[in-house]
Amino acid sequence: MEIKNKTVWITGASSGIGKACALAFSKRGCSLILSARNEEKLKEVKTLCIGAPSVHILPLDVKDHKTLGPKTAEAIKIAGHIDILVNNAGISQRCTVAGSELALDKEVMDVNFFGNVGLTRAILPHMKNRKTGAIVVTSSVAGKLGPPLRCAYAASKHALHGWYDVLRAEVAHNNIQVNVICPGYIKTDISINALAGDGKKHGTMDKGQAEGVSAERCAEHFIRAIEKNKRESFIGGKEVNFIKLRRFSPRLYFNMLQKMATKARN
Repeated sequence: MEIKNKTVWITGASSGIGKACALAFSKRGCSLILSARNEEKLKEVKTLCIGAPSVHILPLDVKDHKTLGPKTAEAIKIAGHIDILVNNAGISQRCTVAGSELALDKEVMDVNFFGNVGLTRAILPHMKNRKTGAIVVTSSVAGKLGPPLRCAYAASKHALHGWYDVLRAEVAHNNIQVNVICPGYIKTDISINALAGDGKKHGTMDKGQAEGVSAERCAEHFIRAIEKNKRESFIGGKEVNFIKLRRFSPRLYFNMLQKMATKARN
């Protein structure tokens, strides 16, 4: 897909990877619709998107599932059409299985899975009618692995892979591409905003995040993945190697996870 002059709708656009994607798309002359819960932060991002022909702000809470249909209709009305949906809104966690309750699992799934696929369902008829489009999904390396302290987060990202593998096959004849992108450690506030076992913010920057790939570099990876129609792609540091380790040396992989869990407890 040629990126230039496309209309792109980005969720979770107020910070982190979403913000970086907004700036990267704007540099390529794309028109933008920026969505997140925090309207004031979206306004700040808008001022930075100087290369975009138009930038619209559409406040959205993907956890409020009943609004996803009306918000999609509003986005289409604002822009006329949507070429690319970047389903980026999400939340993480930092707590053990024993140290959390079902309510936390539901909270994470409502945002990361149901909010994500709900928005995709809402926009699919539009893209099918136009016989073109790209649905871009921010998954995670945790969508292929099971890192300690991220039980609900990993589960929500694993679920996205199964759902979008099916969708990709079903909409290929409509000329709709599905690109699932799996960041590892990216230098954003995701660990600070992650949910602790009591449902409050974790409030701490993980070492992996602090030393991770920049959000700007990650956004460029998103652009290349769309342009080359990479169905599934990964970006990060050494943590990405764990995916190959799980496949080719599962015993070593599971032993290493156990050691990581022990270290986290201590």
